Amino acid sequence: MRKLMVTTFVSLDGVMQAPGGSDEDRNGGFEHGGWAVPHIDQQLIQLMAALTSRAGALLLGRKTYDIFAATWPLADADDPIGVKMNSLRKYVASRTLDAVSWQNSTLLTGDVTEAVGKLKQGEGGEIQVHGSGKLIQTLVEQDLVDEFHLLVFPVLIGSGKRLFAEGTIPAGLKLVDTTTSNTGVLVSTYARDGKVEYGAMGPETGNW
Repeated sequence: MRKLMVTTFVSLDGVMQAPGGSDEDRNGGFEHGGWAVPHIDQQLIQLMAALTSRAGALLLGRKTYDIFAATWPLADADDPIGVKMNSLRKYVASRTLDAVSWQNSTLLTGDVTEAVGKLKQGEGGEIQVHGSGKLIQTLVEQDLVDEFHLLVFPVLIGSGKRLFAEGTIPAGLKLVDTTTSNTGVLVSTYARDGKVEYGAMGPETGNW
């Protein structure tokens, strides 16, 4: 079984929309594009390079695929993230694209839940999802995500598309690893860990 890992930049209040540029995603009148950039330093780039290096494939939604396909082929030959991104097998979930041209790209057809389930059953290394907000919502709703790698930036955005939106199913998580960048970005990895457990606390319960 291949592990499916979601990684994304997210603000402290949960917004994942347009972290990398002003015109990345203005859907809904979003005016805060590029909010992550001031906090990205060489340390954070190295952390992302290490994460990307372990990928066996990418699974992307249409918008993120279009952004990546337009930018990563322009990366320098000595850029470790660019080299890995360009060489990886890419699977694209889209209802609007008819073809994909970035090298090693395959357009998923039919029901995305079924298609991703088959990918996870196949051979190969870790499947990584970068960005791809709408696709992530589907994966979370269908309980297809094995691991979340979150980079939480010390900013409040107030509005925008959120990582865990309506439709998120209750799930237990286990903290696997965490570190803090020099610019205050909290980088944490959470693995699925069964169901949510419940309890009670307060003076009357003895749990205080």
